[in-house]
Amino acid sequence: MKDNITHLYRTGYLTDIDIHFAKFITGLGKNDDPDIYLAAALASNATGNGDVYFDLASVDERPVFVGMEQEGTVKWPKLSGWLQKIRQSPVVGWPGDYRPLILDKKNRLYLYRYWDYEKKLSESILHRSGEEFRDLDVTRLTDSLKRLFPQNEDDEFNWQMVAAYIAAIKRICIISGGPGTGKTFTMAKILALLLELHGKEKLNILLAAPTGKAAARIAESIKDAKKTLNSPWDIIEAIPSEAYTIHRMLKTIPGSPYFQHNRENPLNADVVVVDEASMVDLALMSKLLWAVPFEARLILIGDKDQLASVETGFVLGDICDRENVHAFSECFCNKFEAVTQQKIELPLKEHKESPGLYDCMVVLKKNYRFTGGSGIGELSRAVNRGEIHKVFHLMKNNSDQISWKKISQPDDLSRFLTQSIIKGYSDYLNTDDPYRALELFKRFKILCAVKIGSMGVNAVNRLAEQVLIREGLIAPDRSSSNPWYKGRPVLITRNDYRLKLFNGDMGITLPAPGSTGKDLYVYFSGESGELRRFFPYRLPEHETVYAMTVHKSQGSEFDHVLLILPDRDYPVLTRELFYTGITRTRKTVSIWATENVLKTTISRKIERTSGLKDALWG
Repeated sequence: MKDNITHLYRTGYLTDIDIHFAKFITGLGKNDDPDIYLAAALASNATGNGDVYFDLASVDERPVFVGMEQEGTVKWPKLSGWLQKIRQSPVVGWPGDYRPLILDKKNRLYLYRYWDYEKKLSESILHRSGEEFRDLDVTRLTDSLKRLFPQNEDDEFNWQMVAAYIAAIKRICIISGGPGTGKTFTMAKILALLLELHGKEKLNILLAAPTGKAAARIAESIKDAKKTLNSPWDIIEAIPSEAYTIHRMLKTIPGSPYFQHNRENPLNADVVVVDEASMVDLALMSKLLWAVPFEARLILIGDKDQLASVETGFVLGDICDRENVHAFSECFCNKFEAVTQQKIELPLKEHKESPGLYDCMVVLKKNYRFTGGSGIGELSRAVNRGEIHKVFHLMKNNSDQISWKKISQPDDLSRFLTQSIIKGYSDYLNTDDPYRALELFKRFKILCAVKIGSMGVNAVNRLAEQVLIREGLIAPDRSSSNPWYKGRPVLITRNDYRLKLFNGDMGITLPAPGSTGKDLYVYFSGESGELRRFFPYRLPEHETVYAMTVHKSQGSEFDHVLLILPDRDYPVLTRELFYTGITRTRKTVSIWATENVLKTTISRKIERTSGLKDALWG
């Protein structure tokens, strides 16, 4: 077994962190048994790969695979004997024990803290889902719902009204929907509804998102939505327009994974709204829910089909049980109809006990961006369902919105990409007006699935600079190591709260308008659309951004998107990544990938081991 562990490390299956953790655990247990060592290393490795636990039963005496290849005759241990050794170790406990490793009845091996995160999160969600606000003014609720959510002109059922009703009566409300379904606009109406219900009583509302960029975006969207609300002026004024990152809202403790706001010191809030919840990992979501007072309303908004968080877990997907369609309880439907005079035309769910999350969650179905027979809308739905034949049919037969190039060689990419780069970026590079340059730059974006390789972000950004230099559109100083030049686009990669620049913000490098000097500034759009400028040396960590990864693009929208997949398979290529990439566009998307890579990508779903879904849905 020691030889097998060494082999797993040398082939890259196990990392340095996994090995150090395994040494620590076996030392703690005063037993250097290689089976315990391996189990500890695998538990560590699982969390590093985004899983919450390692499923011991999944590898019972099976050959070891590293990447796509079987590694010779290396096999995992026999499960029965392995379990017996693990159970006898003093460093392993049952759920509820305070031990470094937790092994449950389903042979799931957790690091203690991730078992604890999962337990606390599921308990908090279930506790909130079973409670309702029972002292509401039903007449006021009816009037506000009808005014804020009038009947659609096409007589389609208004799922936004259902979301608002849930937010009014429940302590937790989960709103999911794809791009263009009006999630943020619905949120503004919900906040108006809650303020109207509370009358003259002050309501403390906190808006948050996982990243600075997402927080700025929800703040901007709420400001825009407030202009259209059919609510009294004082209600509209009371809706906050400032949003925080979750870390900033909870107040980080420097040098610690903990926050100032927790179960013992909860947030001062009556309503907490979290946008882009799909990007929140298990640890952060657990800490967030424990910091939200139980008496408050918690509203989670996101796209359950989008990419999972970079860190551990697939929390929003698990909360929504995204593989299944859940019906509301008959009791919920009857109450909703009594208040709104609207009937939910869906099969009812017969619940043996409390309806739980069934009645706390709504999926917005009407798409205001990809309407009717929109090719991109149809494509995104086909991708979500894994309908490979329909995906290819749509890519071949919707040339007005979708194009597909079967790029298989780096030389092909270089040849075809030249014209796209020139067409996509010439307009912003030909203006000296920073405001205009920012607007034009946001119209087109190249998205890549990976950073490395000949078709990754790093290579495409280098190619873009070479093309634009040849065209005379940019002129870097080749005689020095200075990376700054007129027109350089940059992406902020680390939050700077002092400068109010956040991970994901994009800026353009230009001289001051009308200036004859050589000083360059980097211009960004402010929260209200105003220009903000900084000397390059003042910026936090950043990178050039003619191209960016699909992961970095989450929460962004562009008129035209060029999505490039690599020429060979990578584990990161999943249905969720492809869906996220194609739905960043407002108008057109061009997909460059081979047929085989596309088939593999659409067939592969993000599968992260987690006990959260079991705990919530049973």
